[in-house]
Amino acid sequence: MALFRLRALSLWPRLRRPLHGRPATQDQVMEQLGACTSEDQLFDVVGKNKAKLSVGHVDRAVSTLWQMQKERPQVLRTLERVRAHPQFLTLRVLAENKIALMDDAAVVDMLYNVLRLSVEHHDSLVQQLVTEGWNRLDSLQMPCLSKFSVCLSDQHLQHSPLMGQITEILSQKLDTIQDARVLSTLMISVSSLVSPRLRDALLEKADALLDTMDPSHYNNPRRVVQFLRNIKHTCRPLLEKCNRIFLLNVANLDAENIGMILGLYQSLQFNNCDFRLAAKQRLAELVDSSTDATSFTKLFAALGPMASQETRDGLEGAALLMADDLNAQQTLAVVETLEEIQSRNLQLISKIASVVHRNLAVYKPAEVARVTMALILLHYQNPELFAKLRSVLERYLQVSIFPSEVAMLTRVLAMLPCPRLDEAAASRVAAMLPQCSLADLHGFAGAVARWARNDPSHRHSTPGRYVRLLQTLNRCGLARLRKADRLDLLLEEMRYVAGEWFEEVLLEETVETLLRLREQVSWTNVPELALFLTKTNHLCTPLLDRVADVTVENIDKIHHSATYAILLPFSVLNYDPLRADEFFHTCIQHFTPHISSFDPHLLVLLAYSLAVAECFPPELIREIFSVDFLAKLDCQLETMPDALNMRVRLRLMELNRAVCLECPEFQVPWFHERYCQQLQKRGNGSISPTQQQIHKMLGDVLGGINYATVAVRTPYFYTIDFECMLDRHGRPVPYVEPSHLHITKEGKVHWWPSSAEKDRTELPPGAQRVAVDFLDSRSFCKNSRHMKGEAMMRKRHLEILGYHVTQIPHFEWNSMELSTTDAWKDYLRKKIFAAVP
Repeated sequence: MALFRLRALSLWPRLRRPLHGRPATQDQVMEQLGACTSEDQLFDVVGKNKAKLSVGHVDRAVSTLWQMQKERPQVLRTLERVRAHPQFLTLRVLAENKIALMDDAAVVDMLYNVLRLSVEHHDSLVQQLVTEGWNRLDSLQMPCLSKFSVCLSDQHLQHSPLMGQITEILSQKLDTIQDARVLSTLMISVSSLVSPRLRDALLEKADALLDTMDPSHYNNPRRVVQFLRNIKHTCRPLLEKCNRIFLLNVANLDAENIGMILGLYQSLQFNNCDFRLAAKQRLAELVDSSTDATSFTKLFAALGPMASQETRDGLEGAALLMADDLNAQQTLAVVETLEEIQSRNLQLISKIASVVHRNLAVYKPAEVARVTMALILLHYQNPELFAKLRSVLERYLQVSIFPSEVAMLTRVLAMLPCPRLDEAAASRVAAMLPQCSLADLHGFAGAVARWARNDPSHRHSTPGRYVRLLQTLNRCGLARLRKADRLDLLLEEMRYVAGEWFEEVLLEETVETLLRLREQVSWTNVPELALFLTKTNHLCTPLLDRVADVTVENIDKIHHSATYAILLPFSVLNYDPLRADEFFHTCIQHFTPHISSFDPHLLVLLAYSLAVAECFPPELIREIFSVDFLAKLDCQLETMPDALNMRVRLRLMELNRAVCLECPEFQVPWFHERYCQQLQKRGNGSISPTQQQIHKMLGDVLGGINYATVAVRTPYFYTIDFECMLDRHGRPVPYVEPSHLHITKEGKVHWWPSSAEKDRTELPPGAQRVAVDFLDSRSFCKNSRHMKGEAMMRKRHLEILGYHVTQIPHFEWNSMELSTTDAWKDYLRKKIFAAVP
């Protein structure tokens, strides 16, 4: 025993010595890897220590390689050089050989890092890591599971059985997640597989976690909005919460994130004035620092559509200087932005088109279609490029297996100059039709109709292939409607379906299908159904009554902003539901407390819709015609697309006119005189042959052409087709100057505009003005002779202005009963002289 104690004492100094120098467990290789500042240093360490590298060393080396790349701007990354290095192959071989020794987190981290370093998905290391992760799926902690799901999404495995298992695990363990980043990442990964029940549970959990997270982590709400976009579900309260977080972080957002958020909002049809204004200001601040192709392209795409013309000119000038440095994806972003802003910079368009031509082989099928459509809409002229684009599109059409992609390629091919359809393409389209959604069928129908109109053979013989295709289209569309059994899915398919083919072939069957499924109308889909009924201009009173009933019964569940969509068909189609007073009152009471939270443009559209229906809620009118609101509206309109900008300004004018005429007690001034004069200068006064015919016959009926004046501008800038005066005895009164027509050099017939002020001073005592308006099909519902709301409002307003209004519906004027000149004259005589008591 003494000997053992002596030996122990003699060893003690050697055992103690490392405590005063290096730790006994110090890993020198790990230290060297941690000290590396470049890839070359790291690969040098790997090369010198191949035999010593453990699982931890390999993990650290690969992780460090990705961190080095990640910290650089994208244009300065050297991924190809890293992957081509011999020691990177060493790391991959070692990693593959040591997978079984890795813990769960290491397996997922390794997979994540090698994918970020752009290792091919079919590489054996990637496949082995995926398999190992699958085997360990049940033991992965939720942060690891979240990261693993991202790796699967990177490999386009969103619909795989493996992702299905992850979705099931998420459903079972949802309550255990307390990190918004983990949750939001998983939400995006499984978005294509979630059931309605899981969707609602995920949204509820996300809503709670957004309240508890650090508000500076704006990527979490961005992923939540992306999830909503992926599942095509607009949850307004959650969107507004995410938007508030974005507003807190605008100063830290770059052009890429701003553009991403704006794109997501556009997909969800969600518009927030405050965010657009803040984003516009932030993007303007980034202009000077966006000097490389990557940052500039993202800035151009985000700021261009919101910028003033002066700023756009500057951006286009910078784009021209940078065009040669753009890669294929950046060029696509620029050309689509040029189309969105309707650029007329021919030099820039030509330059970008040449870059497109140079990169054509890089583009995927959908990208070629997008580039082609943008160039067509920009009116770019280059037969050589379009011939090349046609060749590429036709080649992709023959090999594509995705119905929506084939529909897109077909639609764009039909837009190209000199469209033609060969038998091979026709066969490909016909084979794809039975698999297509109604939206895709609509796209095919437009393309086939365009081909039929423009194909020279159509003028000389019956183009059999077009007839056969249209017949197949019709059969597939009707069959799909008859098989439909879920209203939500049907409304989703019908969202962007419109036009001649739909109206002629599917509209009646669609309404029948909606009637069959009307018991599925709920508070969640009632806004979408209402918008569809508005878009089709089809008066179906049972469906509208169902919309009103569901709204009244569930108003507390419906977001206040959705009341606009719900009220719209009743206003546009001029229909009062069975419980009209209760319905309108319920909707108005629901949105009134939230007036200040509405986007300005949406509030104007809502108020106009109600005005058409003769509703003028005082709180709403006072809010809109306040100085602060109008100033905010002006600022918002500067950030919006031109078409929406013009529409909102027109609706504000019409609302202003309606309030002045119908509610003078509000004392709202008429402030659109100059705006209306500008519209009048830009307007097209061309008239139809029917209006010319009526004008001539009015002269015969009244006793001379000088007894009727044409295109009269009334106070508040209504334009009526014809005006005549009847004295107190009901006899026509002549105008001092007869109205006449003006024929332009192009051969178009225009009215000489009358002076409203002059006309109104010429009314003799006791005389009565009569307005004669011809009403074409736009004034009536598609399926009936029921007059729409705007035509009724116009009649009300003209009567307030002192007119007796005579309306000539197109279906009466063009009827068999009025097939002779004498019959038309007799009709006019009865209409006019019956107007005044």
